[in-house]
Amino acid sequence: MRPQTDFDLICLGSGPAGQKAAIQAAKAGFRAAIIEREPMIGGYCLLSGTIPSKTLREQALRYWRVRQASSFAVELQVDAPLSTLLQGVGAVIAKQDRYLHAQVARNQVELIRGKGLFLDEHRIEVQRLDGTRSVLRSPRILIATGSRPRHVAAIEVDHEHVVDSDSILSIPYLPRTLTVLGSGVIACEYASIFAALGCAVTMLDKAAEPLGFLDPSLRAGFLEAFRSMGGSYRGGAEVEGARFDGFSQVDVLLKGGDVLRSDIVFAAFGRIANLDGIGLDRLGLGINGRGHVQVNERFETNIPGVYAAGDAIGPPALACAAADQGRRAALAAFGLPPPSTTSPVPTGVYTIPEIACVGLSQTEAAAKKIDVIVGRADFGEVARAHIAGHTAGFLALICERGTTRVLGVQVIGDGATDLVHLGQAAIATAATAEFFVEQIFNFPTMTEAYRIAAFDVIKQRAMLSSATLNAARAVG
Repeated sequence: MRPQTDFDLICLGSGPAGQKAAIQAAKAGFRAAIIEREPMIGGYCLLSGTIPSKTLREQALRYWRVRQASSFAVELQVDAPLSTLLQGVGAVIAKQDRYLHAQVARNQVELIRGKGLFLDEHRIEVQRLDGTRSVLRSPRILIATGSRPRHVAAIEVDHEHVVDSDSILSIPYLPRTLTVLGSGVIACEYASIFAALGCAVTMLDKAAEPLGFLDPSLRAGFLEAFRSMGGSYRGGAEVEGARFDGFSQVDVLLKGGDVLRSDIVFAAFGRIANLDGIGLDRLGLGINGRGHVQVNERFETNIPGVYAAGDAIGPPALACAAADQGRRAALAAFGLPPPSTTSPVPTGVYTIPEIACVGLSQTEAAAKKIDVIVGRADFGEVARAHIAGHTAGFLALICERGTTRVLGVQVIGDGATDLVHLGQAAIATAATAEFFVEQIFNFPTMTEAYRIAAFDVIKQRAMLSSATLNAARAVG
């Protein structure tokens, strides 16, 4: 065994949380290390999640638009190799890997290849691929091990006929029929992608509608688009099992006796924290009922000096949130001042069409008894949307009635995940609807939707004020 090595911070995992924590520590003058067992750095986000799936989404979107715009039938070859649709993804991953390596090296963060195992709260044993082992010591350790697909006992995932979110992009051919079990973000993203590619997709879930955390108007917008692509959603469905028939089909058994057959079944039951096999049982670390590491507002666990960030601590389980959490955890670990402001975290759902939200939803406003006005701009009112031929969708401004201060923004449609960031900035600066009216935007652009929605807020407020005044006069 090699001699022990000391660091000021050790990060288990090289995903967004581990990267940003280590780099923040290094920029502050401390010696940081990242332990990663995969050949590339970047975690699930780079290797099998965000980058590959969004590459396939772009291909699906191009294909769907060609089909919609053509006056003749355009059909993707049945049983086309999925690899042809993922052309270029390897190059994108390789470029990102090189960039991340360069960033880590530039900041003098030590990258250590191998599997990390807690010996105690200050020592990590690294098991390298060549069989050698070494012990690293640090007064501060960050758990940033990411997540893996959640499996259920009734559904046996064989990664060939029944796949999960780590293996769906490894299927050799584009299936004719696909059954998606689940109705969360990952389920809906892949369901809409494969539907756009011409597959007959059926989503099954107990929930009456998919994406239950979104406001009803956004859920309705997704379902309308999904069905227009030939997709089907069956709510109230309880799945009792799935089995390959040994020849070409997978049978999904539903409660009540119904059987649904398809080429491939995608088990999309969400993801769980990757905490097995890293020695946490030796620490007595606090783990909640959903299998996530419990942390305080400083991202510190119940073990002093042991921190956690990213998917390991649960929702929102977004790459952008993980990066911010990792940075904040490093600042807290070294007693450095936290960022002066806290940005609201945007949510991006890469379905077809995209969905993005930031700030307060209408449902949350109602639950908190906050009186709001919702201004809406349908993309059919936006010149740029007509030029691009993508008029489906809308932008909603959720504003406090008394002040018209922007509390939330919701967008569904082309470019939603980019468009939402202007609303994010508005919330962070306590801007009002009038702010958007006064701004000069390039024309034609999709940002015009903000002015349209803002005018709608102001119009509604004036109407409500007038109605209130008339009512008072009538009483008087």
